[in-house]
Amino acid sequence: MMTDIDVAIDWRGEAVDCAICAHRDLLAEARCQPLKACVHDRYARRIDRFFDWNPGPAQTYLKHPYFEVRACAAKAADVFHLPPLLDDPEETVRWSAARRLPMRYLLRLRADPHREVRIRVAQRLEGADLIPMLEDSDYYVRQTVARRIPADLLVLLVGDEDVEVRRVVAVRIGMEHLPRMVADSDAAVRLEVARRLDPAGLARLAADPDWRVRYEIVLRADIEIVRALAGDEDPVVRDAARDRISSRPADKSRDAPTMAQDPASPASASPNLVSSDLRDRPIVEDSR
Repeated sequence: MMTDIDVAIDWRGEAVDCAICAHRDLLAEARCQPLKACVHDRYARRIDRFFDWNPGPAQTYLKHPYFEVRACAAKAADVFHLPPLLDDPEETVRWSAARRLPMRYLLRLRADPHREVRIRVAQRLEGADLIPMLEDSDYYVRQTVARRIPADLLVLLVGDEDVEVRRVVAVRIGMEHLPRMVADSDAAVRLEVARRLDPAGLARLAADPDWRVRYEIVLRADIEIVRALAGDEDPVVRDAARDRISSRPADKSRDAPTMAQDPASPASASPNLVSSDLRDRPIVEDSR
């Protein structure tokens, strides 16, 4: 019994017959091959390979009943024949055409009914053309927009309902707007904020309920804030705070003002120095 491995099958489930194919002459020229490069095969890769080898007939297949044939043909056909495919019922065909058309054609697809098309559109558009997509119903579309839109427009996404979108915003937004996100409801967002705030601004997060945020505070905040975390309830935060304090003998000099200071000694280290051992220490989730 012969199987798909032995016989090429078309999109209707019937065996492909090279003898009645309009392109049978190409077979003798090794420009098509059953089970490898065939416009009638049901597998997109084989159809695609046929048009790679033979781009000439592509435009005659733009109205083919099988969507994979239309999508593959759109990759090779003359671009002047592609605009009608933006209204194709299949999203694969719409995007296959749009990716080759001038940028202005993508604007029509910003409200495409299929999320994959809108994601790919957002990946290509730039600047003000992305603004209508800020309120897209799909979180990943908005996340893509947040990665590409000018930073000064990210204030429009500070209150986005999706955590991952807000995380992207926290990473990219201008420093002048970053304090607006210190009270975000999600710890992952606040952590991104903590990683960017200047040491003085970290005081607002010193009492954060999430240990990961407090750990970041210990690494970067002014030493006075770190001292307040030396008794933290979380052992990772507590130990990191104590390690940083113990690595800064210069700060202890305030308790012993008569102690001589050697400019070349560790005691005169920069007040912003963070122990390299602490920097390399992995963050381990506790059992809670």
